[in-house]
Parts: sequence; structure tokens; C-alpha cells
Amino acid sequence: MSGLFRKYFHVSDDFHYCFGADSHEGYVNKLRDLIVAGENPEQVILLEIFPEKQKTRIDFAITEHLLGVKAVCYTKLIREGRKLYYENNERKIQVKRIYNRLIFDDLKNYPDLETSYRFTDDVDVEWVGHPNWFYRISKFALPFLKSSFVPETRFVSDYKEIFPTDLGNYVLKPLFSFAGSGVQLHISEEILKAIPDPENYILQRKVKYEPIIQAPDGMVKCEIRMMYGWNDSAEKPELLISLSRLSRGEMIGVDYNKNFTWVGGSATFFEK
Repeated sequence: MSGLFRKYFHVSDDFHYCFGADSHEGYVNKLRDLIVAGENPEQVILLEIFPEKQKTRIDFAITEHLLGVKAVCYTKLIREGRKLYYENNERKIQVKRIYNRLIFDDLKNYPDLETSYRFTDDVDVEWVGHPNWFYRISKFALPFLKSSFVPETRFVSDYKEIFPTDLGNYVLKPLFSFAGSGVQLHISEEILKAIPDPENYILQRKVKYEPIIQAPDGMVKCEIRMMYGWNDSAEKPELLISLSRLSRGEMIGVDYNKNFTWVGGSATFFEK
């Protein structure tokens, strides 16, 4: 998308959209080093639950086009001892690396799922983003981060039922959910006191998204996410690219902008 913006609109050469790469090809090479890491792409899979039903399936198709990495359903994995396989064109292919896109919260929607492999099984694969990261590098980390760039955040259990008097300035979030699931923007003491497991929720001071982008039919809010990769051999993550999301709903995300125009993903350019 960024390349097409530059092709059809004037974008100064002083601005770029990749970090650590001078071109689209350079960015794809970094992505390949991160995900494929020298393995046969056929033996690297993007793991999801029913990928053909996911809203992000177009991203899976582009990942396969760029890197040769297929999206494979969790139910299609075959475990034989410590090895994992999947079938493609009647061939059984061993899995060496897993680019994990599966979120445990989503698995709860399929309580009767029968699989050959379970995440607690000890198998000989390398992970590009281990499933446990979802529990560590997530909303769970926010109460431990103290900075002027991090909204005030505390576990609901830390309040001991003595909550802020200005709850209208806070948002309630379950720790381990995704795509805005379970988030409550309008809360009261009654709601907070009724939570059976307050240690699994956070109360976060609201961030106001200011509508600053002029669309043909009104103003639009924007969120910019900085996207990092963490190579196997690297000491720390590397900034690779950004993701900008346009919104007119109360929250960012597809589910909260279904009936609006000029919303969704977009491209962001930064001055060099």
C-alpha cells in the first residue's frame, strides 16, 4: 500500500515507510530472515485456527506470496513423536519453524476441538513468536511500565475495591483478550466490584484519539503502531515498519467501524 501511495501521489523523497531497509525488497528480506531464517520455506508455516475464516486471510495470502510460507490450520498439524507435519498435495511435510498467529482466546470458541498436537506437547520446532509471548508481552506488562508515554494502568485487584472517583476517565480491559474483546469504555464501581477475577483485568486511564485527518465527509482519528521484529540472534527487537489505523468508532478496529467510511488500515510516512 505504501508503494502504491508513492506511485500515485506525490510523496517527497525525504520521507520513507521502512526502517532499517532502503526499499520494499530490503524490507521483505528482513521479514524473510526473521520468519524463514534460512529454512526451506515449505517447512515453515503460519499457524492459525481455521485461517480461511479469519478476517486477516488476505495477509496470509500475501505472506505466502512474499515468503512462500503457507497458512496451516491448528487442526491440520500431525504429531509423530517429537516431530510435527502437515500435508500438502498428498505430501507429508515436516514443520521446522512456526510463525505463530494463533491466539488462545480464539481457541475458546472451539471447546470440542480434537487435534493431534497440543501446545503443551514438547516438539522439535522453532517458534517465531512463541505462544507464551501473548501472556508476557501484552496488556499484562502495562501495570509494570511507568512512563509519561504509558497511560496510568493498574490491575483491578490492586485497588482493593477503593476505585478512582473519576471512572469516566478510565477504561476496563481483560488481560488476555484480543481485537477489543471484552473492553468496556463506560464503567462503574458496581461493574468493577462484580468482576470475579479482578487480577485478570486492568483499569487504564483513557487515551483520547483526536480526529485530525480530513476525509471527504468529515474528520477521522488515527492510531500509529510501530512494528518490531526480534530476530533469533539479536539482543533486542528492531523497528521495521509502522501500521496506521483510521477510525470513527469509539475504539480502533474493524469490529467498531463496520458502518463507517474512510476507516481501516493505511500507510504512514516518516521524515528521514
